[in-house]
Amino acid sequence: MGSRGWNWCLALELLLLPLSLLAISIQGYLVHMTVVSSSNVTLNISESLPENYKQLTWFYTFNQKIVEWDSGKSKYFESKFKGRVRLDPQSGALYISKVQKEDNSTYIMRVLKKNGNEQEWKIKLQVLDPVPKPVIKIEKREDVDDNCYLKLSCVIPGESVNYTWYGELPKEIQNSVLETTLKPHKHSKCYTCQVSNSVSSENGTVCFSPPCTVARSFGVEWIASWLVVTVPTILGLLLI
Repeated sequence: MGSRGWNWCLALELLLLPLSLLAISIQGYLVHMTVVSSSNVTLNISESLPENYKQLTWFYTFNQKIVEWDSGKSKYFESKFKGRVRLDPQSGALYISKVQKEDNSTYIMRVLKKNGNEQEWKIKLQVLDPVPKPVIKIEKREDVDDNCYLKLSCVIPGESVNYTWYGELPKEIQNSVLETTLKPHKHSKCYTCQVSNSVSSENGTVCFSPPCTVARSFGVEWIASWLVVTVPTILGLLLI
């Protein structure tokens, strides 16, 4: 594979490194949070708690209590959260460790003020698993009038994700299937499929050498080239 082709693939892979992120949006008094599974999450509000409040309670559902602070003490209730939640009475923040998709819910923080009135805030938590690394399948590859017609698919069964193709294309393709035609070329051409959801992304790349030959995996080829250069260099340093 030509150096120009590999350089293009390396730049593309670095640009599309997987992401892990937290998505937050606010609609009125309801805060939406989307997080990746197995992460630690902090549920809190953006404003200060009422001064000298009497009681603070976090609910998993409208009637399932997680923890309640009253008279200077925190009481943790028997629930699936016991042992992996912690309340900060100063800010009202609820810390949850190692969240899973089963923790999806609208959480409610209810505060009893010193005047006897109650105030509550809601946080809708969505937990998503990180997307797996996609596998690119070559559905069709044939020579057509000295050109190379390709039909590539990139699918993750059972996952609701977004698909984007990158490479030497007129524009990004927002689809799980890529159809393109390679004209006669002197260097290798690579196509990367990125699958993503709100909290993560993964990439798969396939490269073709002239005229229409599937090249070896970009990762393996790049690592092998690095070893060819590095191992003799290290041996040479040891013999000095």
